[in-house]
Amino acid sequence: MQDLLAAARIAVNDCMGVKAGESVLIIADEPTSLVARALWQAAAEAEAEAVYMEIVPRPNDGVEPPDTVAEAMVFADVVLAATSRSLSHTDARKEASKAGVRIASLPGITADMMQRTLAADYRQIAKVSETFAKALTKGSEARLTTPAGTNLDMSLAGREGHPDTGINHMPGTFSNLPAGEAYIAPMEGLAEGILVIDGAMSGVGVVTQPIRMIVEKGFVTKIEGGAEAAELNELLGRYGRLAYNIAELGIGTNDKATLTGNVLEDEKVKGTVHVALGNNTGFGGAVQVPVHLDGILIKPTLVIDGVTVIQDGNHLI
Repeated sequence: MQDLLAAARIAVNDCMGVKAGESVLIIADEPTSLVARALWQAAAEAEAEAVYMEIVPRPNDGVEPPDTVAEAMVFADVVLAATSRSLSHTDARKEASKAGVRIASLPGITADMMQRTLAADYRQIAKVSETFAKALTKGSEARLTTPAGTNLDMSLAGREGHPDTGINHMPGTFSNLPAGEAYIAPMEGLAEGILVIDGAMSGVGVVTQPIRMIVEKGFVTKIEGGAEAAELNELLGRYGRLAYNIAELGIGTNDKATLTGNVLEDEKVKGTVHVALGNNTGFGGAVQVPVHLDGILIKPTLVIDGVTVIQDGNHLI
């Protein structure tokens, strides 16, 4: 428990920069309550007005929290959303960010993950994440390939890359914890090719058989594979066509993260790339749907405007 509390102190003091007297809201649900209570204790030690709210677990990532929680988020100085399902792409999070709240989302956080990944060098992670975010912003066209069969073209023109640094000291800043990625919303309707998820998939976990997707005019039109592919298709099917949107291209930059089946950590693994489906309105996209699912690709090669920035999982910039 002491190691967990030490990690929580890093999150509260170093990552969020909590000051005495600030209002800090900890949002939890039953699966993440152990970590959330440690975060609450660390905030109380920092002499903040620490508030703990536990909600019923959401059915999947991107589903809105209760209205009571959404309203409380807007009036806090700092929010730590340590819930089993992600609140990152909800209207509640976006409204709180607009109001200047400093927010970290920790969906599916476990004690082991917290203790291991919060020990990373976040200054170095920030540097690498910002470098890739700038490359994504400057880029017009991206081609993503992998040994598993991915061959996907995406348009980045007019879209801004974002770094997930884990440092949220300024009003309105937002990141995951653990942090460590650069990401962008590709232009809707333009992605074409094959996407093969061979690492892990939100809602499914670590994949035992690759999930192969046909992408046409920005949408997944066919999902092939075994039971995990069928599970993903069933999950997306609950939300209609927009759930199949190619929503995000992301690059992992955290060298302490490992592939575990928990997307919060999986998408941060240095040497991986992830492509998400569904909602992307929270970071510059135009598709609003209550689901956002990330798929992790192993040993990717990423080429932006003809320049190779990742080769077989190795960073070249």
